[in-house]
Amino acid sequence: MFRLPLRVNQRLSQEDCDRVLEKALRGVLALNGEDGFPYALPINFYYDKTAKKIFFHSGKVGYKLECLRGSNKASFTAEDLGERRDGEWWLTFQSVIAFGEVEIVTDKKIVEEVSRKLSDKFTSDKAYVDKEVEKYLDATVLLAFSILHMTGKSVREK
Repeated sequence: MFRLPLRVNQRLSQEDCDRVLEKALRGVLALNGEDGFPYALPINFYYDKTAKKIFFHSGKVGYKLECLRGSNKASFTAEDLGERRDGEWWLTFQSVIAFGEVEIVTDKKIVEEVSRKLSDKFTSDKAYVDKEVEKYLDATVLLAFSILHMTGKSVREK
């Protein structure tokens, strides 16, 4: 069921895929929505390379959780910012697409730990992060996307 990018010379190694996911700030999570319509949402995330999991936060209610109650299968894609090389007008960028299953993390210690790691991607203000985690920890649902298959490719927008 899972496929590799057709153009072999554009495929990324697993190490390159890891690097894209470690550096990207946001991606798009695609879920199975109502009546067969996909529900894809831009979302920030934290990638745990060792566990091969992507973590997202959520409120305790909303369409995202409704979709996941119907099916925990999902896909996620992220890309780097790309680069414009000397003498080129186009961007060359790398992207990753992962397929997997999402579960709710119930261990409060893990929810807090991952919430801090996710926040660290956006700010180095430890006092701010401490305040926000303390304020919102009980209202936060942590979602863990277990990667079953992941590929990446390098693209020249030419």
